[in-house]
Amino acid sequence: MTLHDTAVDPAGADRTFQVDLRGLVDLLSHHLYSSPRVYLRELLQNAVDALTARHGLEQTAPADAFGIRLYADGKVVRVEDDGVGLTEADVHTFLATIGRSSKRADRIAEQRGDFIGQFGIGLLSCFLVADEIHVLSRSARTPDAPAVEWRGRGDGSYSVRTLPASARPRPGTTVTLTPRSDAGEWTRPQQVHALARHFGSLLRHPVTFDDGSGGPGACVNPEPAPWTRGFPTPGARARALAAYGEEVFGFTPLDTIELDLPAVGLKGIACVLPEAVPAGRRHGHRVHVKGMLLSGQAEEILPEWAFFVRCVVDAESLRPTASREALYEDDTLAAVRDALAERLRAWIARAAASDPDLLGRFLQAHHLAVKSLAVHDDEILRMLLPWLPFETTDGHTTLDEFARTHRTVLVTSSVEEFRQVAAIASAAGLGVVNGGYTYDRELVHRLPEIRPEVSVADLDPATLTAHLDPVDRETELAAAPYLAQARDALAVFDCDVALRTFQPASAPALLVDSRDARHERTRSQLAREQEGGLWGDILGALRQEAPRAQLILNQLNPLVRTAVAIDEPELARTSAEALYGQAAMLSRRPLRPSESSLINRSFLDLLAHALRKDS
Repeated sequence: MTLHDTAVDPAGADRTFQVDLRGLVDLLSHHLYSSPRVYLRELLQNAVDALTARHGLEQTAPADAFGIRLYADGKVVRVEDDGVGLTEADVHTFLATIGRSSKRADRIAEQRGDFIGQFGIGLLSCFLVADEIHVLSRSARTPDAPAVEWRGRGDGSYSVRTLPASARPRPGTTVTLTPRSDAGEWTRPQQVHALARHFGSLLRHPVTFDDGSGGPGACVNPEPAPWTRGFPTPGARARALAAYGEEVFGFTPLDTIELDLPAVGLKGIACVLPEAVPAGRRHGHRVHVKGMLLSGQAEEILPEWAFFVRCVVDAESLRPTASREALYEDDTLAAVRDALAERLRAWIARAAASDPDLLGRFLQAHHLAVKSLAVHDDEILRMLLPWLPFETTDGHTTLDEFARTHRTVLVTSSVEEFRQVAAIASAAGLGVVNGGYTYDRELVHRLPEIRPEVSVADLDPATLTAHLDPVDRETELAAAPYLAQARDALAVFDCDVALRTFQPASAPALLVDSRDARHERTRSQLAREQEGGLWGDILGALRQEAPRAQLILNQLNPLVRTAVAIDEPELARTSAEALYGQAAMLSRRPLRPSESSLINRSFLDLLAHALRKDS
């Protein structure tokens, strides 16, 4: 085989590049094709294109007049088609030149959109499993055309000869492979049949398989795609589509969404997953081009937010890459992606308007996907925001239900802040939403766009402490010595101490401390440690009044009332440290090493004090 390209030597004579075919095949197997199994797809693809060209010549012939026949008995693999066939000139032009395809010929250039293959290297994939390719073909363009035999070998040599027409009585092409001993994994009869089903189940031409056992041939594609068939009722159609989705993907869809884009000849279904998937995880979709499976893992057909569905589609106008295992990113694919996204939005809108039960099951499983969509899609926001579940001080509930009880909605900036204040805020009658999860804080702030009577504000320590009741002056004065000892003990954590009353009484203390405040204190500490250096100067230029954490002791709690009466300095300090450690753990934020050490030390000191007292 030769590659038609030339270089000029110093004497001016043109020379032809020589190709190491085995090296080229090795390159294809490692860098173009994902697996040797693609050899059968390429043979099927060539056969389908030949049939397409044959129908172009004989346009009045029935759609099933011509077909494809596969044969594999463990010794040979054969693919036979009733397509347009090749003349001797075609064989020399197209099979003897790497990189050239009969689909590129001028006489059918205007029909290229009708063909699957575009790159003319598919036949080389057969060398992934065989050392010799035998092609016997007879052209349908000339009634009395002879048969032509071509043999290509893995060392790059080939031979061509003409045979009497009786060598192949009907027009078409037969490709026969004698598999190598190490290719049995891909050429056994059962595997060839499975590969044919995998790649060709939606082909529009009849495809049969014979394993050489003498029995009747098996039909590879017995039924057309369900979306192309007629059904007596809409319910029967929906059940057939759902059954097909379950067969393809292995799960029972929550619902199926029919996809139809006539402009690009795309039809198929999107199967809604019945269970939630990790955020951002994108499932691959099965994409067929003109019936031939292009990829079972095509992520690019849908936008990133649509990870709650898996699609199987068949398209006419999508462009495959050179390996024909993925889609070429172009304007057509971008338009298809946008159009399919609109179909998914329309399905959500229909469910919201007419099927609340389906909508509820969908949101229960896929609320995160819908939240990611609502952030950027005002229509979905207006439609679904009131129905989306959020974690609140009233439990997991929808914003619509939450807003009926709380006209002022407070939202935290992190999960740990919500954990700190949830019990106290609930007892104080405050309506707080956990805004620490992905998208939640931004969405809650947009609630007034849907419910103008509701106001939304960020929760800060001042808002919370303003709802805690002060103690009477006499109690405050009596506790002043203990509070002073506690502030001194906790100064190392930049923590102030206050005494208030709040519900529930079972909570001894509340640690009010925001993530931003901790970051600012960390920055200030670094600035002090780096005093005089360049880094210290930079941090010093950013220095602000470092906000302090606040440990609020609950006067309603019996343990706190006992603690504030302690008159022994060391025990007072230890009890304050223990209360701080317990409040820090209840906040569920990561503990600093110094806090972990304090918790251990205060526990041991209190235990030692109790043992001394008992003795």
